[in-house]
Amino acid sequence: MIRSRSKKVLLVAPDSFPSRLLDQYENVNHILAVTSIFPCIHEFKPDVILFDHAHMNEHMERVLRRLRSNMFYKNIRICCYKHTESVRNDATLKVLGVHHMIYHDDLQKVSKSKHALNAINNIIDTSLLKWLAGAGN
Repeated sequence: MIRSRSKKVLLVAPDSFPSRLLDQYENVNHILAVTSIFPCIHEFKPDVILFDHAHMNEHMERVLRRLRSNMFYKNIRICCYKHTESVRNDATLKVLGVHHMIYHDDLQKVSKSKHALNAINNIIDTSLLKWLAGAGN
């Protein structure tokens, strides 16, 4: 189960996410459609947005540019889950405003750095990330 967090999280991921995990929690909102991102931001007012890079496809750059160009969205932290690391693509995402990159391989490692785990855990719930890593396979 997902632990309750004080921060509101907007999860943009595929439909394979088990909705029963989110039923009890008001602070996590899961959406599928890219066209629903901005109306949901205005309605839900999240502190963190977690994008599944594979799910966003070619829309990722456009959405990130829109988020960074409007001052209304300046306090929203942006995280991106990716299956594999790509230096060039990841650098572009960082320039476009992604604060944290989360990789599938990092979540699969048994021995994790305590610092890295605490940094991710302060932003979003680890059980949500573990599910995302499992759905990425």
